[in-house]
Amino acid sequence: MLLNFSRRKKSLLTVIKLSMTLLLSSIFLLACSPSSDKPIQRSQHAIDGSYAGNISNDGKWSVISSIHHGISVWNLEKNALTYQWSQTQDSSDNLVLAIDISDNNSHALTASRENFSLWNMNTGQSEGYWKVRESNIRDIAISNNGNYLLIGKGNGVVVHVSVDTGRRLEFLGHKEKINTVDMMPNGRVAMSGGNDFIAYVWDTKTGQVIYQFNHTSRVSQVALDSKGRFAFSADSMKSAYIWNLKTGELISKLKGTKRHEVFSSVSFSPDGKTLVTGAASSKVSVWNIASGERTASWHVTPKEANRPTGAVVYSLAFRDNSTLITESSSGYAELWHIPQVN
Repeated sequence: MLLNFSRRKKSLLTVIKLSMTLLLSSIFLLACSPSSDKPIQRSQHAIDGSYAGNISNDGKWSVISSIHHGISVWNLEKNALTYQWSQTQDSSDNLVLAIDISDNNSHALTASRENFSLWNMNTGQSEGYWKVRESNIRDIAISNNGNYLLIGKGNGVVVHVSVDTGRRLEFLGHKEKINTVDMMPNGRVAMSGGNDFIAYVWDTKTGQVIYQFNHTSRVSQVALDSKGRFAFSADSMKSAYIWNLKTGELISKLKGTKRHEVFSSVSFSPDGKTLVTGAASSKVSVWNIASGERTASWHVTPKEANRPTGAVVYSLAFRDNSTLITESSSGYAELWHIPQVN
């Protein structure tokens, strides 16, 4: 009888220990992931959603394009509408589909398929308007002070424009349509990816290729870390890579990516430990740069009328190492807690 009681007591203790382990595991998981996809703060920037959006690298400004408001500039710290711009005087030609803000927040670049405009973020005034002569605009990037502009086109050409001198350098490395471009804050190094399965990092003074990263399908997203530490490239199937920008060597391949998980936005954390990605499916993911492991994920808020459908995550930026701001096609800017990567 005493033996049976001891065995029962031991079994009960085992159950209690197991329950405590599961409870602690649950608490740990809750601590590492945002709860119930609920942001800390949500602000509506476009009533019926937006066509494009970009958040400054420091998370202080957002520029979005929408059907009712044209181009809107928001001060995210005050949640205040600061400027409203029009790409052209002709409202039928106002469909802005690409936006970029310079790293020092001095200027913004906006583009439709046929034209692009340079804006001064301090004065709110236009500083230039251009039309493309051949093909259409696929993606854009801007340097600090609006000194250099980068235009990726559907004919496979990437154009680097020096605003002050009017110098144009055409990068002809790609053989097919450009999907994505990025540029360092000083305008000296560019990155581009296209339907030819290749991502290039190249010198904007000479047009010479610095690195070539090969993929097995069309390159859908590239990004350069503004501090010069990393490069990112991803294709339309399931491969995404983080590269050492100083050496060109592979740091990690993102693990657990799913087929057709197409990334629409990328940002590197200030401390260099974390990468965050946004997708066309409304999904935000947090990755460990060193290992490529996904440490957390959640979904941004869709438009009220279209729930439970998704939203394209146009842009995301770190306010600091632990909070993230997103801007999506639903018209919402949202602030999130993110877990820390050790």
